[in-house]
Amino acid sequence: MANYSNIFVNEGLTYSTYKHLIDSLLAEHKTTGADNSEAMLHYTRMNMQRMHRVEKTGVLGEELTGAIAKLKNKYKFLVISEGWCGDAAQITPVFDKIITMYPDQFELRFVLRDQHLELIDAHLTNGGRAIPVLLVLNEKGDLLAKWGPRPAVIQELLNEWKTEISDMFVLAEKLHLWYAKDKTQAIQSELTTLVSSLE
Repeated sequence: MANYSNIFVNEGLTYSTYKHLIDSLLAEHKTTGADNSEAMLHYTRMNMQRMHRVEKTGVLGEELTGAIAKLKNKYKFLVISEGWCGDAAQITPVFDKIITMYPDQFELRFVLRDQHLELIDAHLTNGGRAIPVLLVLNEKGDLLAKWGPRPAVIQELLNEWKTEISDMFVLAEKLHLWYAKDKTQAIQSELTTLVSSLE
C-alpha cells in the first residue's frame, strides 16, 4: 500500500516546479521519462504551449466554485503526470487554478509516472498506466478519491475514433481540437461531481 502522505510531502513537486523541470529538460533536448525521441520532444514542446494557453484562457465556472465553497475540510491533490502527456497538458492547469483560487482549501503536488511505477500500478485505467491521475487525499494523507485520466465524454469519443483511425498523430490532433473547443468544461463538470462527494 502506497504511503501517499510521504510521497506528497517528500517527493511531490509544486505546479511551478513541475513546469520548470519540463522546461529545463527541454533545454537539454530531453523530456520526462526515458524516451527522448524527437517525437516525444515535439509533444512536450506542444504541451508546454497548451498548458500556457489553458492557464491564460481557462476560467473556473460557478458550479465548481460553488461546490468548493461548501467544503468544510482541507484536501491534498496528488497528480501522477508526465511532460509528454497531451491530456495532462490540457487538464493539470485546471488543478492549479483551483489551488490558486482556494489556497486554504487545497494543496497540489505532482509526481512523474515513470519514477513512481508502484504508485501508478495501484491506479491503472483498464489495465494501463494512463495519465494524468488525480488522487485526492485528506489532511492525514488517506486516499479519498481518484479521477482521471480524461473526461468520460472524450474517452468515449476517442474509443470511437480509434475504430476508424490508426494514425496516432491524427488521433492526437482530433483530441486536442476537442479540448480547445471544450474550454475545460467537461473536466470542470467531473471535478464538480468529485468535489461534491467530499465533505
